[in-house]
Amino acid sequence: MSLLSMFLHNLTKSFSLLWLQLLLILLSSASVNGVEQKNFYIVFMGAHPVTRDIASETHLNVLSAVKGSYLDAKESMVYSYSKSFNAFAAKLSEDEANKLSAMDEVLLVSQNQYRKLHTTRSWNFIGLPLTAKRRLKLESDIVVALLDSGITPESKSFKDDGFGPPPAKWKGDCGNYANFSGCNNKIIGAKYFKGDGIPDPTDILSPIDIVGHGTHTASTLAGNEVPNASLFGFANGTVRGAVPSARLAIYKVCWAFGCADMDILAAFDAAIHDGVDVISISLGGESPSYVHDSISIGAFFAMRNGIITVASAGNEGPIMATVTNTAPWIVTVAASGIDRTFESTIQLGSGKNVSGVGVSCFNPKREKYPLVNGIDAAMTSESKEAAEFCYEDSLEPSKVKGKLVYCKLGTWGTEAVVKEIGGIGTIIESEQYLNVAEVFMAPATIVNNSIGDIITNYIHSTRSPSAVISKSHEVKIPAPFAAIFSSRGPNPGSQHVLKPDIAAPGIDILASYTLRKSITGLKGDKQFSEFTLMSGTSMACPHVAGVAAYVKSFHPDWTPAAIRSAIITTAKPMSRRLNNEAEFAYGSGQLNPTKALSPGLVYDMDHFAYIQFLCHEGYNGSSLSVFVGSPVNCTSLLPGLGYDAINYPSMQLKLESNKSTTVGVFRRRVTNVGPAPTIYNATIRSPKGVEITVKPTSLIFSQTLQKRSFKVVVKAKSMASVQIVSGSLIWKSPRYTVRSPIVIYSP
Repeated sequence: MSLLSMFLHNLTKSFSLLWLQLLLILLSSASVNGVEQKNFYIVFMGAHPVTRDIASETHLNVLSAVKGSYLDAKESMVYSYSKSFNAFAAKLSEDEANKLSAMDEVLLVSQNQYRKLHTTRSWNFIGLPLTAKRRLKLESDIVVALLDSGITPESKSFKDDGFGPPPAKWKGDCGNYANFSGCNNKIIGAKYFKGDGIPDPTDILSPIDIVGHGTHTASTLAGNEVPNASLFGFANGTVRGAVPSARLAIYKVCWAFGCADMDILAAFDAAIHDGVDVISISLGGESPSYVHDSISIGAFFAMRNGIITVASAGNEGPIMATVTNTAPWIVTVAASGIDRTFESTIQLGSGKNVSGVGVSCFNPKREKYPLVNGIDAAMTSESKEAAEFCYEDSLEPSKVKGKLVYCKLGTWGTEAVVKEIGGIGTIIESEQYLNVAEVFMAPATIVNNSIGDIITNYIHSTRSPSAVISKSHEVKIPAPFAAIFSSRGPNPGSQHVLKPDIAAPGIDILASYTLRKSITGLKGDKQFSEFTLMSGTSMACPHVAGVAAYVKSFHPDWTPAAIRSAIITTAKPMSRRLNNEAEFAYGSGQLNPTKALSPGLVYDMDHFAYIQFLCHEGYNGSSLSVFVGSPVNCTSLLPGLGYDAINYPSMQLKLESNKSTTVGVFRRRVTNVGPAPTIYNATIRSPKGVEITVKPTSLIFSQTLQKRSFKVVVKAKSMASVQIVSGSLIWKSPRYTVRSPIVIYSP
């Protein structure tokens, strides 16, 4: 199915209960028969050694001290991270992990966790047409990395016609896999990481993508131009990535049970060493602590090496404070909608027509079919509650055969349950996912509650209810808007940093897919396609990563912070009338690719500023050693407030509940990356009840790359709980508009 927040749910449905139980037992750290079970841990060491051989030997020696022998240490070692940072992963008991934590040379021991995986129209919609200005030579030297579920190398999106050899800086390779020979001058790197050693009967030990997710994101980021692409005629057009001339480096880290921290770190270690320019990672989990989050740690080391990391915000919306991948050195991407959806007309036997959302590729063979409510087709009186949702083994086949069945949404794949017992199709009632066109394996569509009431009333009004679901068709809709499933702020990791940063298309995105899996992955689905429609922040992430690569091709010397700033300050503002959660839903607004090439001013910073910020955020110096290789003396750093220490383009103020007025001071510094001389004047937009001032009100630049500092003071009166108000600071010159959102909220 297409909504990626449900990705793991679909995969685990294909496992037997026995397999899942076995897997959980293998991953458990509980004691069995008095024997302490072992788990995977990541152990961070001090400063980076001179060579990889020295690092690996040091790791084994440290591990031997708690294992009792060098041989036992080698058997328990999973990874020795020695290319870009100094750490190792090993299988340990809890007691062994505690002993390692107590050793002087060990900085931090963190238990391995599993994270989950979170276009013909979208690029034109956000303003990056085929005819956009490009520097093809520099673009072809850009290497974009994807940490995902692999790739489908035979896809047309990844052919290397017209490509020269990989750039000279490239140090990576494609491994030596007997079942993978897909590398070329487009896919110049491909590796897989699976440290737990647990067999995965649904996948193969190869960079090959079995589930389609990695193929889809890679195609969106840097896929070639492929004309006449569609899903069975839907969304027909030219599918392509943001940077079609760029090279791809694939790091497969996601498997049936999820994406392990130790594999993610191994992929970051390799990607940094290999020489990538941009990392796109459409996965995540709940880790508000930056020092215990594998993506946060890997992205920090990438940033120190000049590599920008772009990550998906998560698919837990519209619940507040669910946004993930919130480290300030990561670009965090929310999902927005484009100006199309797909609908099906439902014609009732009464002659009334209503509409539902979804992609149903099937033309009806009859004018009408008998229609039954799932609750009326229950197998027994005890199964009526489950039958209302058309759960498996709840419906009586004889009451369903040859009919359309009306169900409430319980789990995805309802149409597969109905089809397996002889049903013709399914009408599903839900108030969720109505702005996402789910792809169905049988005739089906999703309707809202009010239309659901019309249908149920009709069913009860006649002895012989009937209906038909037409094949879906494309419908124009107002856009952009924040996707209902896209995770919202405020940032659980820091009350001073606005997350998500930016919104990009993540609904009904057409991109390449794999022929190794059916379109839905559901039992009985016989639909296969080289392209498919998917939705999720997973799909939004490669849009922004692609634009980061696009900007990098014009500005090879820009830092990750400068590129992030260009993307944030040039975003198109989105309407909070359509999005109640405002910036907590869409960040600074809709991605604006061509404007990001020339932002005028950038908010730049180095890795030390992040460390200083984290000290002010309450992290102790010993925990920050994960990032710098030795304990940090936070007391010796410059005093100030947390948001003083970070030169972030956006600003966020949390109101203090015990004060009638909260005051926030934001000190910022901008670099002129446009022509000079020039003058920028400040425009402040303050919401009701908030006073925002800036000093100075004008910034004068006599030369390019000159820096200027300013101070923003925000005074806000107390507000009702769970309220968000939006302001902005806009620096304007005759040529440029540089916009920073200012968000004030009451928790």
